[in-house]
Amino acid sequence: MDIVHNMNQTNLKINTNVTEYQLNEFQNLINILFQCCQERLQHQSREFDLPDAELRCLMFFKDEKYLTSKSISLKMNVGKSRMTKIITGLQKKDLIKRIKDPEDSRVSLISLTPSGREKLLDIKAFQDDLHRVVLSQVDETERKKLLTNLDLLKACMESGKQFMTGKE
Repeated sequence: MDIVHNMNQTNLKINTNVTEYQLNEFQNLINILFQCCQERLQHQSREFDLPDAELRCLMFFKDEKYLTSKSISLKMNVGKSRMTKIITGLQKKDLIKRIKDPEDSRVSLISLTPSGREKLLDIKAFQDDLHRVVLSQVDETERKKLLTNLDLLKACMESGKQFMTGKE
């Protein structure tokens, strides 16, 4: 049996053939994975002597040379005052710097300092090593299936966000 959930014009089919066992097992595995990720983030923060928010902020520069405070705050889902505290903390550690946008002097662009780039490379190497260890425990023939299934899970969780927010 399928239920169609109407929430702010979102039509999301929910398959009610999911067994109680499957539901409980899924919830348990998600909780365990979430806990593992939280523990990794805490370890990473200690390893690099950075609060979690500052570390996450640095990670946004992986593919970007310049960002604005506003763009970072939107990605991190934090308010202006919290973003100011994060940026100030990273500036005090000489990991980021502010420069005026040459096209709009009202806007400050944020970029990594040389020590910020070095710290980011160290964090990326740490994460690569950790993920390599995790993936190496999966048989080579099973890795492709694992990545495909994780991609499917991500897509399903994205549709779950739509269900929660009522947005398409």
